[in-house]
Amino acid sequence: MKYVSRVKVEPVEGKIRRAYVPGADEPVLFGVHSEVAEHYGVSPDAEEPHATTLDYVVAAAGG
Repeated sequence: MKYVSRVKVEPVEGKIRRAYVPGADEPVLFGVHSEVAEHYGVSPDAEEPHATTLDYVVAAAGG
């Protein structure tokens, strides 16, 4: 069996991206927060914090 995930990702602003993923009625926002924002040099006041793509990968692997 073969599965192809059809996902669309578009930039929103700064590090924030909007992803359209199968099974979700609404788009998912990805961005940076805490230590990840610091790593990328993003001020905590510059952007609203959002889960990173890495957070989703870890959650999926642990699920």
